[in-house]
Amino acid sequence: MKDFPSCFGENGVQVADFPSSNTSGSSGNYNSRGAASPQNAVASIYQCKFHTKPCWITVTWIKNLMGQTLTIGIDNDDNTNQSLCKMDIKPWLFSKKKGSKVLEADSFKIDVYWDLSLAKFGSGPEPIEGFYVGIVFEKQMVLVLGDLSKEALKRTNCTPSLSRSVVLVSKREHIFGKKVFTTKAKFSDFTPVHDLVIECDISMDEPFLAIRLDSKLVVHVKRLRWKFRGNDTIRVDGVDVEVFWDVHNWLFGTTSFGNGVFMFKTRDSCSGEKYSSRLDDVAAMQCSWSQRLRDSRSESVGFSLVLYAWKNE
Repeated sequence: MKDFPSCFGENGVQVADFPSSNTSGSSGNYNSRGAASPQNAVASIYQCKFHTKPCWITVTWIKNLMGQTLTIGIDNDDNTNQSLCKMDIKPWLFSKKKGSKVLEADSFKIDVYWDLSLAKFGSGPEPIEGFYVGIVFEKQMVLVLGDLSKEALKRTNCTPSLSRSVVLVSKREHIFGKKVFTTKAKFSDFTPVHDLVIECDISMDEPFLAIRLDSKLVVHVKRLRWKFRGNDTIRVDGVDVEVFWDVHNWLFGTTSFGNGVFMFKTRDSCSGEKYSSRLDDVAAMQCSWSQRLRDSRSESVGFSLVLYAWKNE
């Protein structure tokens, strides 16, 4: 088993402050002690190229008591030129749920189209169905999210991108529970969606951590007080996936309102990790990585899923 901090930095995983009311556009969430609570949020980062220049598209969904917020950020390779597009999806009748906006990155004009008027939401911040969000560059749909892709092409009067110019390189999500945390996981565009379950019981004399994929136990950590940070490798859909965990806050935190951090990454995804800090720019989530990963210039980009697990009071 490898040393967890060796990949993430000297102090393991570090999580930045979460969105405040000023950045999220809401009145904020608070727990019973009056402290700010983590928001129900999901953020995805896509690597793309406009002509030959690499750019990064960050799509962030946030759910709070006032409704949902969608934020799209587009910035260049060195993070010196960023454009943001923010939409608030309110539950009342006259909320603007359909529209478009022109963004600019590196002098390129990029059109963003969205239609959330029929979107259906579950317990998470992302819509389940009945929506589309499209990114258009030079009359080509380089990225479309949602199940209404045909409607998106018809409305924008553009064609699908002929090249595979956009790749999902990172997804970060807040999950909530007491001892058991559940979510969906997909490790590439060509593999199925899996049910991911994380169970961590620290109330026992011998705390343990168990991670299951489609009900199959893939990681089981005993003597958790000694192995509160660590990593292992599992095989998923024929691909090696490295699993990292950090539950120090749960075992040794000064308050019960702490979080565990879990990362699942394909072996070739280090080149994308240097861009994880872009999530903080759109009021989402941030993780601190080693300088080696931030400086990586490899052309091979994999995928990483980072889960911030928060215990319900």
